[in-house]
Amino acid sequence: MIAGQWRGRKLPVVLAPDLRPTGDRVRETLFNWLQFEMEGSVWCDVFAGSGALGFEALSRHASRVVMLEQNPKVAQQLRDNARLLSAVAADIIQTDAWHWLENQPVTPFDGVFLDPPFRDEQVVHLIDILEKRGWIKPNGWLYLEQPKERVVSLEHWRVHRQQTTGAVTYGLWQRKQDGDTE
Repeated sequence: MIAGQWRGRKLPVVLAPDLRPTGDRVRETLFNWLQFEMEGSVWCDVFAGSGALGFEALSRHASRVVMLEQNPKVAQQLRDNARLLSAVAADIIQTDAWHWLENQPVTPFDGVFLDPPFRDEQVVHLIDILEKRGWIKPNGWLYLEQPKERVVSLEHWRVHRQQTTGAVTYGLWQRKQDGDTE
């Protein structure tokens, strides 16, 4: 953990195909961008993986984070790490993220962390589901991590900040509102 109540804690990570924990520098930059947005917020970590983003949000006083993870071993490690941290506000759900987002009753989030497997080229469709079903509140946030050679542009979103490091482009987007000209 970079900062907050669990600063300096290291958590075990299960090795699994396509699992790329968000690096410390990228996470530090992201949470600097979001420093005034975390307190009391509710987030969804769509492809939770190591849980680095979700646990960091909770460490910085998000009130709840829903972590979606399909791999059973990875989901179990997330549950173990939540117990280790006494992170009662971590709601870890072992599920296919696509199915869950398309079929669950919607309770909008303040923000969504979206760091899909890089081989998944349907990220725009997934963002469309988030938007059309109303998973993100008006003025809500979308963190998107993607391969730098396949950066998508988002029609109904305004980029707040975006950077590239190594093979990864990451950015923070905010929903456009009526009257936005960007």
